[in-house]
Amino acid sequence: MVDERVQRVLLYRLGSLGDHLIALPSYRLARRAFPGAEFRLLTNVPVSSKAPAAAAVLDGSGLVQGYIGYGVGTRSVFELMKLWWEIRSWHPQVLVYLSGSRGIEVARRDARFFGLCGVGKQIGVPLTDAMQENFYGEGSLAGVPDRLELAENLEPEAARLARNLAELGDARLEDSASWGLELTAAEKQAASAAIGMKALGWPVIAVSVGTKVQAKDWGKENWRELLGRVAEKYPGHALLLIGAAEESEASEFATEDWRMKGGGPVVNLCGRLKPRESGAAMVGTKIFLGHDSGPMHLAAAVGVPCVAVFSGRNLPRQWWPVGKQHRVVYHRVDCRGCGLETCIEQGKKCIVSIGVDEMMRAVEEVMETDSRQ
Repeated sequence: MVDERVQRVLLYRLGSLGDHLIALPSYRLARRAFPGAEFRLLTNVPVSSKAPAAAAVLDGSGLVQGYIGYGVGTRSVFELMKLWWEIRSWHPQVLVYLSGSRGIEVARRDARFFGLCGVGKQIGVPLTDAMQENFYGEGSLAGVPDRLELAENLEPEAARLARNLAELGDARLEDSASWGLELTAAEKQAASAAIGMKALGWPVIAVSVGTKVQAKDWGKENWRELLGRVAEKYPGHALLLIGAAEESEASEFATEDWRMKGGGPVVNLCGRLKPRESGAAMVGTKIFLGHDSGPMHLAAAVGVPCVAVFSGRNLPRQWWPVGKQHRVVYHRVDCRGCGLETCIEQGKKCIVSIGVDEMMRAVEEVMETDSRQ
């Protein structure tokens, strides 16, 4: 589908760094469908330094020309009226709905709101179970007696979003160009300046040990042991630490065994670069090690193979990095898919049961595959 008559398109996508990175193919699909339109993104305002605004991903990409922000969950009639007026006065002709699955009733409510805003054409609003579920095939997993046992069939969130926009065409999920950040010369220069001469000439391993969600945290002691073993197995590499400023101390702790066991230079970039600049810093690195996180999706977006440790708070594959070059370590515990941000009762058994040996095997698989190419 290509409609050059459409002049204004409203995109709707909530979330932070990773949420917008996995939506890049869908943003590009919408851009191809409406090549002459101005795009604005309706999204949530940032809530913490670890949850960058959409602009941290999309600025410089050419995919959007402006943003409309609001506080998620607001019940203020005044704020909602302001939002209604801002959207209505812009006169968008098409809505491309890219929000996460929050239930059919929420989707219906959203559709009514955008209708009141005067948006005549709405694409991708998930008004059926099949559009809500991350599932390959017809129908839905709703009502299946043991839904979790069919989790192998789950599709990545990027694929669900693209499927819901099928009337616009093919999102080209397998094309690396669909995931590109369109990094600018200034962003590349900022990354090079931050890395400096210290790591020049060394093959680089990138790592991010931080996470804003307690249930996803593998533990800094595990990271310290893993990095020490990586240093022993693969000498002659530099280490690049990626993350927010408040993750700098934990990142330094995680490098103690790396330093003791003869690892190469360590460059701590935590808090020193903007997200897109961090992506530029990881271009060409041999491997990324980290949690299910924004930096992981950044690494995948710039073509770096990832070894990622995942908790079971989400069902398998939903938020895994897209591509066959990655290795995800995930334990299918009985409580997987809980959605918890803080896990007390089960003691985070999904992720603490993952041992350093298992992660090291995944590192070796990726590193040895790279050495054969």
